[in-house]
Amino acid sequence: MPLDRFLRSLIAWQSAGDPPVPDRFLTVEQARERYRASVSRPHREDGLPPTAVTAVDQTIGTADGASIRCRVYTPASDERRVITYLHGGGWVLGDLDTHDGACRILAATLGAVVVSADYRRPPEFPYPTPLRDAVAAARWTARSFPGRDHVIAGDSAGAGLSLGVAFDARDTGDLPLAALLLMYPPVDPSLRIASASEHAEGYLLTVADMVWSYEMYVPDPRHRGDPAVDLLNADLRGLPATVLATAEFDPLHDEGVRLAERLDASGVSVCEIPGPGLVHGYFLMQDMVPAAAACSRLVLEKLHAVLRSLSAPRAT
Repeated sequence: MPLDRFLRSLIAWQSAGDPPVPDRFLTVEQARERYRASVSRPHREDGLPPTAVTAVDQTIGTADGASIRCRVYTPASDERRVITYLHGGGWVLGDLDTHDGACRILAATLGAVVVSADYRRPPEFPYPTPLRDAVAAARWTARSFPGRDHVIAGDSAGAGLSLGVAFDARDTGDLPLAALLLMYPPVDPSLRIASASEHAEGYLLTVADMVWSYEMYVPDPRHRGDPAVDLLNADLRGLPATVLATAEFDPLHDEGVRLAERLDASGVSVCEIPGPGLVHGYFLMQDMVPAAAACSRLVLEKLHAVLRSLSAPRAT
């Protein structure tokens, strides 16, 4: 399918002016500020009623005695679900505000309390601190909202962290999870698959961007092979039902497809939702790109169906 016409216009508009300076040539704070400016739309709910979701900031203790913020979104409707959400932004750039609108949509659409975790970010806090914070947030969520179907969800870097949380939950056995929602996850730190993609550059996210992000997140090459980093080659058995979204014009598309294949081969119930004509990060573009909104609705409808099937009475 061709690149979506709205995205094509956006990319052409960017290319017509001075080429944007890549994040790797900016200071980290400059890169963060540019990312916030490009994706933050404070309190937008993309057509939802103004009272559909309320949000309150909380503080969570971490395993090393520090604390992180989280934002708890409570929908007007309640389906007895709770979602720990881990934001994207290459591990380095995103925060609670950049993904505020996406979390409001998630809460309202699924009737779920959403706990968005502001994990500590590299380069100040490289791996494994962001992952440990994500695990701490998931455990806080489970304690704070018992008796609900618990989903771990994330986009981009947050989707990679979500898989790491799921590994911890499986291996410890004390954090029951109902499902995973993974939006275009990075799972191959070698970037060999992404580098071979015909969409390696020219579609907002580039392989060079991912090189920079991995260097920030896992600066010690000895850890690039850890299962929580080299997710594509990790043991995927025993994970919960997974909804995995990919985007056609994304350097990470092919590794996402391979992850879905590996999950299936490992006995995990997985549904891959393709994003025809879309680019990496489309979940944050729902107010600008109609096709992104439509595909995002499809992803959430599939997750809703998965959760309903888990709670449906079984025939005896």
